Amino acid sequence: MTVGRDRLRPEVREFVDILAAVFPDVGVSVTDAVEARRIMDASLSPFGRQKVGEVADRTVPGPPGAPELPVRVYRPLPEAGPGPWPTVVFFHGGGWVLGGLNSHDRLCRQLCRDAGAVVVAVDYRLAPEVRFPVPIEDAYAAVCWAAEHIGELGGDPRALVVAGDSAGGNLATCAMLVGRERGGPDVALQVLIYPATDAALDTESHRANAEGYYLTAEHVRWFRDLYLGPDGDIRHPLASPLRAELAGLPAAHIVTAGCDPVCDEGRAYAKRLAEAGVPVTEAHYPGMFHGFLALSNVVDEAKDAMAGVAEVIAATMIDRKPSGDHEGGEE
Repeated sequence: MTVGRDRLRPEVREFVDILAAVFPDVGVSVTDAVEARRIMDASLSPFGRQKVGEVADRTVPGPPGAPELPVRVYRPLPEAGPGPWPTVVFFHGGGWVLGGLNSHDRLCRQLCRDAGAVVVAVDYRLAPEVRFPVPIEDAYAAVCWAAEHIGELGGDPRALVVAGDSAGGNLATCAMLVGRERGGPDVALQVLIYPATDAALDTESHRANAEGYYLTAEHVRWFRDLYLGPDGDIRHPLASPLRAELAGLPAAHIVTAGCDPVCDEGRAYAKRLAEAGVPVTEAHYPGMFHGFLALSNVVDEAKDAMAGVAEVIAATMIDRKPSGDHEGGEE
């Protein structure tokens, strides 16, 4: 049964229906990860991608003893200036099971253009072929590589950013928890877009937004179970960073959507970061759904959210000043 669908902004309801129709019904009619990836990949369109200065695929070292990681590096257009630029290490969403360099190519291009930033998109290993905490180690290795090669990338070492959406937001902040314990590298900002932060999946938003909003509670549970495995500990601080000690993490900007199963845990994470003394801003959009930034070319709230993300990234440069504190969204 669809619960409270009238809370969605009217202008996005049609988009939600379209996305739900093409997204694999994981955990219900689709239970094989390989088949789910095939369905998702078939729905991707190469059209409408924004032009950037340069796009290059390469590999970088993975964790010790592990395979190299494919990455895609986006560099700004000439009008962004000669650099150096902020450098964003980006981790895609997809429940740790789906997604890759192509699924988030549009988003990475827009980040590159709007923020005037180098974007390093990371093709980390997926579950269930590898499980928790291996993708976190991949994420941390990618951040370390970017920090070590930031001059080569055209970036400013004072403006290194980690970012991700959904499961990628989880990996971004977990890589920062690992980095805090291992002595770096220094990161100026973490940008967490509707992040997964609590593997218990017992918040009110998981119940209120269980169906009817594209991402369902059943989808989220299936992703979590494949990622953590049958013996996974949902309370482990790297599975549920909401339960971790958060003092000493980089400043954060968090985007949340009201019609999203993971809304409450994202908002709670922003609150816990602030309580731990971490500078944090949150842009909350009550009438939006999980994945709404994909509509930033057609929906005002998505445009606003993307503008806020671009602004906080651009502001990490010492000689750049934001036009103002971008809180975004609504209460």
